[in-house]
Amino acid sequence: MAHLIAPSVLSCDFANVQRDVEMINASNADWFHVDVMDGVFVPNISFGFPVIRAINKHATKPLDVHLMIVEPDKYIEDFAKAGADVLTVHYEACPHLHRTIQAIKAAGMKAGVALNPHTPVALLEDVIEELDLVLIMSVNPGFGGQSFIENACKKVTQAKALIEKSGSPAKIEVDGGVNLDTGKRLIDAGADVLVAGSFVFKSDNPTTTISDLKSM
Repeated sequence: MAHLIAPSVLSCDFANVQRDVEMINASNADWFHVDVMDGVFVPNISFGFPVIRAINKHATKPLDVHLMIVEPDKYIEDFAKAGADVLTVHYEACPHLHRTIQAIKAAGMKAGVALNPHTPVALLEDVIEELDLVLIMSVNPGFGGQSFIENACKKVTQAKALIEKSGSPAKIEVDGGVNLDTGKRLIDAGADVLVAGSFVFKSDNPTTTISDLKSM
């Protein structure tokens, strides 16, 4: 399977969101990656439901929504109604993770679980067969533009082994510090989906940058 590219709209020009959404629509990108932060689980605040609904109104590709929030179970139905196709919660924020995964699927979305840089992949062993996505954070969550944490490549390899052993359908996504160098190493390690924010939107030609990431 060819790898997927999911530009992170956290790095787009907020004064021109529709323009940037339409750029992604017309590009070789596969998904929109939408980071939701509450200022509690991570030290930053980002999109709420009105912005996600606005993005969804213009997007022609799936919305990959990454929740960096506490108590995500309270909002699962709301994210489904806002247009999320894939909903990813953090392992660290979910004391009843299996129940959360089931609720996401019951709401008609694909279910993902994200792991912070310090969280071992092995902790997903008892839920891996239920997952559609494993998100490896290659930076500490909360802000764009951070430096890549090298250990992420090893975690991708570990996640790939766990998925293959269990027969899980889960894709492996990586978010943080992705560029042509780190992206190639992540794909070689077994990553299926690359999230790229600053690298895309701060480039001279975002459409070309997306194509370059896609063609690695």
